Amino acid sequence: MERKVKFGLVPKLIIGIILGVLIGSYLPSPLIRIVITFSSLFSEFLQFIIPLMILAFVTMGIADLTQGAGKLLGITALLSYGSTLLAGSIAFTVGINLFPSFISADIIKTIGNPEEGMLKSYFTIELKPLLDVTAAVALAFIMGLCISSLRHKEIGDTTYNLFNEFSKIINKVLDVAIIPLLPFYIMGTFANMTVSGQTFIILSVLWKVFLVVICLHLLYLLFLFVVSGAVGKKSPFKMIKNQIPGYLAAIGTQSSAACIPVNIECAKNNGVCKEIRNFVIPLCANIHMAGSMITITCCVTSVLLMNNMDTNLGIMIPFIMTLGIAMIASPGAPGGSIMAALPFLPLVGIGSDSALASLLIALYIAQDSFGTACNVSGDDAIAVIVDTIYKKFIKKDTTAENPVEVEK
Repeated sequence: MERKVKFGLVPKLIIGIILGVLIGSYLPSPLIRIVITFSSLFSEFLQFIIPLMILAFVTMGIADLTQGAGKLLGITALLSYGSTLLAGSIAFTVGINLFPSFISADIIKTIGNPEEGMLKSYFTIELKPLLDVTAAVALAFIMGLCISSLRHKEIGDTTYNLFNEFSKIINKVLDVAIIPLLPFYIMGTFANMTVSGQTFIILSVLWKVFLVVICLHLLYLLFLFVVSGAVGKKSPFKMIKNQIPGYLAAIGTQSSAACIPVNIECAKNNGVCKEIRNFVIPLCANIHMAGSMITITCCVTSVLLMNNMDTNLGIMIPFIMTLGIAMIASPGAPGGSIMAALPFLPLVGIGSDSALASLLIALYIAQDSFGTACNVSGDDAIAVIVDTIYKKFIKKDTTAENPVEVEK
C-alpha cells in the first residue's frame, strides 16, 4: 500500500516563493497578472476575516483567562505577559543595533519602495470587513470581561458557548482556507516583487535576520531557565535537558496546544507538582508567546529598516504591548500569531494588506516551528517559578479547597 507524502506548511511556503520568483522572471506580464489577481482577492478575504478572528479569539482568551484559580491565575498571567514584553523589548534592542550592520544605506536606497514597479491585478472585489480592527478589539474586551464575570452566576453561559462555537468556526476557516492558500498568496507577492526587481535584494537580508531570530530564541530560553533555576533552586542545565522532548515536539507540530501533553511530562521531570503543571502549562500555551514576539519584532524591525521607516521606541513599544495581548489564544494552526499581528501592523506604519505584510508572513512562517518551540519551552520555565511560589506562599494557606483546577 502506497503512503501519501504530506508536505508541511513550511515546504509549501518555500515552493511558493520559488515558483513566485520563476513566474516573475520568465512568464509574460499578462500571465503574471493572473497570479497577482488571485493574491489581491485573497488579501481582500484576509482583511475581511481578521476582525472576526480578533473578536473570536480575544473574547475567548479573556473569558477563559479570568476563570478560577485566583492568586495563581494572576501570578501566571503577570509572569507570562511580562516575559512576552521582555522578549519583544530585547528583540527590538538587538535588532535596532545589529540589523543596520547588514541593512546598509545602499541596500535601503536600492530597495526604495518595493511596491513601485509592481504589476496591477486585472480586477478587485471590495469586501468590506463587518468591523474595523479597533471596534473588534474593543468589543472583544467588553464581551470577554463581561462573560467571565457573569458566567455561572447570573447569565453568561449561553454567550460563552456562542463565542466558543464562533471561535471554532473561525479556526475552521483558518485551517481550511487561509492557511492552505497562504503559499499561493506568497507566490503572487514574490512574483510581483520579482517583476519590480526587489526579491533577491530583500532575501539577501532576510536570511541573516532568520539566523539572529534563532539565536535570540535560544539565548532567551537560557535566560528564562537560569532565572527559574535560581528561584526554584534547581540546575538550569538539567531543566533544559528535561525540556528537550517538548522543544522537539513543538518543532514538529508548530502548535503550542498540540504539545501540552509532552510539555506537562517535561514539567513533571523538572519537579513541578501535578496541580501546578496541569494548570500552568495549558494556560501558558495560550498566553505566553515570547518566541513569537521575538520573531515578529525582529521581522517588523528589519522591514522598517529596509524601507527607511521610523523605528523609534514611541512606535515599537505600543506595538509590542498591544501584540502581547492580541496573541492571547491565537489559533493553534501554524502562523496563528502573525495572523493575530496583522491588524496592528499599521501601528508601525505597515499596511496590513500591503506587500510588506505579505513579506512578514513569509518570513514568520518560515521559522514558526522555532518560535513555537521557544514559546513551549518557556512555559515550563514559568511553571517552575509558579510552582515555587505556590509551595512557599499559597499551599500552606489553603485548607478548605485546592486553589487550582486539575486537568483530568
